[in-house]
Formats: sequence, C-alpha cells, structure tokens
Amino acid sequence: MASTQTWDPQTYARNARFVSELAGAVVELLAPQAGERILDLGCGDGVLTATLAALGCEMVGVDASAAQVGAARALGLDAREMGGERLDFDAEFDAVFSNAALHWMKHDPDAVIAGVRRALRPGGRFVAEMGGYGCVAKIKAALLAALARRGIDGEALDPWYFPTVEDYCARLRASGFRVESAALIARPTQLPGDISDWLATFAQCFTAALVSEQRPAFIAEVQAALKPQLCDAQQRWWADYVRLRFRAIKAG
Repeated sequence: MASTQTWDPQTYARNARFVSELAGAVVELLAPQAGERILDLGCGDGVLTATLAALGCEMVGVDASAAQVGAARALGLDAREMGGERLDFDAEFDAVFSNAALHWMKHDPDAVIAGVRRALRPGGRFVAEMGGYGCVAKIKAALLAALARRGIDGEALDPWYFPTVEDYCARLRASGFRVESAALIARPTQLPGDISDWLATFAQCFTAALVSEQRPAFIAEVQAALKPQLCDAQQRWWADYVRLRFRAIKAG
C-alpha cells in the first residue's frame, strides 16, 4: 500500500522540532569527527544534518520527501531525494547516521540495511535512533479503536516499523554488521502543542482513510481517549515514545 504520509517543512518545524532537539544521545553515540564523510539517512529538513556539518563533517543528506530535501538544501546542505530502500552509494562514507527515520521505512528494512552497508567504507559505522517496540502504543491503540468503530482496519494502514532489539540486531548481523550496542529506551516526550498537532503531523496514514469532513470528529475522539493517559495536570501533552538506539560496525 502506498503511504499517504507527506511532510510540510513549516508544519514539521512547528510541531516536531523536538525530534532534532532530543538527538543529543544518538549524536554522542555517533561520535562524529571533523573531516569524516557521513550520510544522514532520513535527514528531514536538515537541521540536525547542519549541526553535524558545523562540527566539520562532510555531510550528505537523503530523504524521500522532496519538500524536506528542499528545506535542507535551503540550509546549504548537499541533500538528495532518495528513499532508504534505494540507496545507491558504494563504500564512500565513514558513517551512516539516522535519527527518527528508520521506523518510516517499513516496506523492506533489510533492503535499507543492505544499502547502508554498501554505502559504508570497510569498518564504517551505522549509528541510529528509531522508534522501537512499544513506541506510541497508547496513541496507536486510540487510533485503531476509533477506526474500528468506523469499520476500518487500522492495522492495514499502520506506516510504522517499531522492532525489538532482537529483531533489528538479527537483521544487522545477517547483513554483515557487528553490533556494538543496542537498547530500547522509554522516552516520554513533551509535545509543543496539543496531541491533535502531533496527529496532523505524524498520523496522516490513519486519517487519510476518512473523507475530510469526518476527520475533525475522528481527531476529537482520539484526543478525548488519550487525554486521561497523555495529558498531565498542567495540561501538557506527552507522547509515549520508546526509542531503539544502536551502533553497528561494517564487518568484513
């Protein structure tokens, strides 16, 4: 099924800037060094890519969204429109880095990993953080329940791949990586606005199943279901994120 998820750089900056702002731990795991050539897989609007470039790294960003690639290029970055399953690099990077993007590459994660391995020089590292098993489980459950009440199978619309450590490490090893570290990290994340803004940014594959006139009531229903779970006494909304963070080395 073709994804109905689209990305608007302005909306993303307004509702999802926390994605790059909370990337400190995975950047630390990457340990970028000046002069290294690094591929940012799923670079989005390039804000984090630019941060790495400012450290003296030679950065190339790739993203499947033309709009996000345009935003990254506007920052002066070498950004290219390219899906993660179709990487066409050959042994030219010291590292491949990815933050909050691999879980959108659900169709063929093994092809993504194989492309990353091809892109790396011998001994190169693959360092990433993605949604892991249990990520946004409460949000997803509310979405699926509201769709089920409308006779729609939400599981068939789910765009996300949230693997266990065991699943993803097995895929890495099968592709010729040596896994140095991998862990699931629970990270409840305060949202800049209401949960409806998060849904508008990240849950389009679910809302697209409804005609436009039905969507406001659907969003309100999901919001009401989640408020007791994800909205605190100060009326701050939180997303129930779980991250899978890993570092792997190209073997052989």
